[in-house]
Amino acid sequence: MTKKTKERGDRRDGTRVRNVDGVHAIMPHLMPNRCDAEVYIQEQIDVTNLMRYLQEKNGPGAEYKTTIFHTIVMAVAKTIYKRPLLNRFIAGKRFFDRNEITISFVVKRQFQDGAEEALMTLRVEDDMTLEDVSRKIIGDSAKLRQEAGTNDIDQVLGKLAKLPRFVMRIMMAAFRFLDFHDKMPAFICDGDPNYSTAMLTNLGSIGCSCVYHHLNNYGTNSLLIAVGTVHQAQIIGDDGEAEIRDVVDLGVTLDERIADGFYFARSVKLLEEILSQPEILEKPVKEEVDYEC
Repeated sequence: MTKKTKERGDRRDGTRVRNVDGVHAIMPHLMPNRCDAEVYIQEQIDVTNLMRYLQEKNGPGAEYKTTIFHTIVMAVAKTIYKRPLLNRFIAGKRFFDRNEITISFVVKRQFQDGAEEALMTLRVEDDMTLEDVSRKIIGDSAKLRQEAGTNDIDQVLGKLAKLPRFVMRIMMAAFRFLDFHDKMPAFICDGDPNYSTAMLTNLGSIGCSCVYHHLNNYGTNSLLIAVGTVHQAQIIGDDGEAEIRDVVDLGVTLDERIADGFYFARSVKLLEEILSQPEILEKPVKEEVDYEC
């Protein structure tokens, strides 16, 4: 994404939006908490073509396995790039356009109850393709699972968790104050999924269906997507005939203060369109999608 010269009122991680209309400008004062302004959209997406594409891509001789989660991450990145209001956030009751697109998720070190979880953040580059996204996720996930220690944000959280309760309350109040005034130390928020564009939870990897997942008042994250399992469902086609298709349910939770419902609905439709045409995923993030919402 194009870097802008920082001006007075901008944050380290975002550029202040100075032309907000009156309706939206007053929303942070009427609904000061992000959880007060949640909008939840659940969408069933036909991924029949996508599953065929993955079967061919992961055939004999494939260097690595591309998963449906990788394709959803790529589709989300392309959607946000084309629909920039999804990369907007509110901090200190002001609107900001984030300087970069970041997508975060949790990596479980082992698929067992009680196994440790590590946080991973993918910084989206303009020229990224599905292959780049897959390699990055596979490489970083493997590294996290192999390492005996944890990454930087995990270490910070681990130390904070050991503090007495009253000290924790004071520190959390201090963090909120610093974040309100854009004084939060970089080592605290860098890599924290609460400061990412979109947070994804891959419930399908553990055989769980799509669920509603709340946003957090802490941080700047305005978009959370829960990915369910791929399953079959009866779909009525354009010809009126019923057909059994592969589908996946996505639960999308958004901060309604950053845009309106019309914008959100069209964005979800664009995401659906991208996933229905897998060849789009092979093109760089910055390349236009030939589709009008």
